Amino acid sequence: MKILHFFKTYLPDNFAGVERVIWNICESTHVLGVESDVLSLSATPPAEPLPVRHHTAHHARQDLYLASTGLSVSVFAKFARMAQQADIVHFHFPWPMMDLVNLFVRPKSATVVTYHSDIIKQEVLAKLYAPLMHQFLGRIDHIVATSPNYVRTSSVLQRYAAKTSVIPIGIEPVKILPQPKLLERWRKLVGEHFFLFVGAPRYYKGLEYLLAAARQTGLPVVIAGADEAEVFSDTRLRPANVAVVGRISDDDKEALLSLSRAFVFPSHLRSEAFGVALLEAARVGRPMISCEIGTGTSYVNLDGQTGLVIRPQSVEALCVAMQKLANDKDLSEAMGAAAKQRFTAEFTSRTMGRRYFDLYNQLLRSR
Repeated sequence: MKILHFFKTYLPDNFAGVERVIWNICESTHVLGVESDVLSLSATPPAEPLPVRHHTAHHARQDLYLASTGLSVSVFAKFARMAQQADIVHFHFPWPMMDLVNLFVRPKSATVVTYHSDIIKQEVLAKLYAPLMHQFLGRIDHIVATSPNYVRTSSVLQRYAAKTSVIPIGIEPVKILPQPKLLERWRKLVGEHFFLFVGAPRYYKGLEYLLAAARQTGLPVVIAGADEAEVFSDTRLRPANVAVVGRISDDDKEALLSLSRAFVFPSHLRSEAFGVALLEAARVGRPMISCEIGTGTSYVNLDGQTGLVIRPQSVEALCVAMQKLANDKDLSEAMGAAAKQRFTAEFTSRTMGRRYFDLYNQLLRSR
């Protein structure tokens, strides 16, 4: 079975949220006999296809980048050639260029799209784009949402509910525990039993609410994934109980998670469609604090079971949640254990791969 994934960026240029999901789908279905290729754009495309573990990355030259959208002329012909050789074309939404390519190059193979997010920020452009988007989604054989929560709250997905199913994002289980020397290094730097945030300082992450809660509670907070200058306009304003450790490696992230009391995820806008960082916390058994924003965050973190779900943009609610976990060790440990159990049952890359493999076979049978 040959699958062609199509998205705006991929390795070696980018390996963030959607790109990591694509990687995990490719690798987890490889063991089931699937051969995967990924086609994306690049400002400096490699001369030859790039082997990426057990799948292959292909690139077309990006000619222009406008409104967070890569544009390319050569990708039409390249997509047409590769789609002819694929049993299934697997699109990853949103990316308007993809819709345009599919409008002019209609693959004869089966088609599926993973719907990662509504278009949130570019509201005016989204209205102009809507006709193209609906012709694209209307022609796709099947749509996959990453959580039932997102299906319920997305007006776009509600329109296509009859051909939409849910496959949650999955990541690899932890294979190697943090080395004692690494743990000790971080313990000396930031201590332990702190509240951890990991992520880029994007507009929807809600860092301002976490900082306000840290000031009010005095509880220890560690922020990873951003430099101090990105978090504070004036670094002299950093509270003494907040440590900003900058960009870190995956090994460092696992060490910090192991030392933490709980994971705080204060994203307050629907731009946070799922929250893979929550999976990473659940994977090592840490309770979570997240906001109810109608997306997959409240599917990963079940309120009162794996952590606490609070109203968004509320410093008061965040303070109460942090204090509750800080003052009740038994509750914190019980929620962490439940989070780890839920991760193992629902959110591993192996489980995600099996679900996509079953869907691929279903699509081929229907053809």
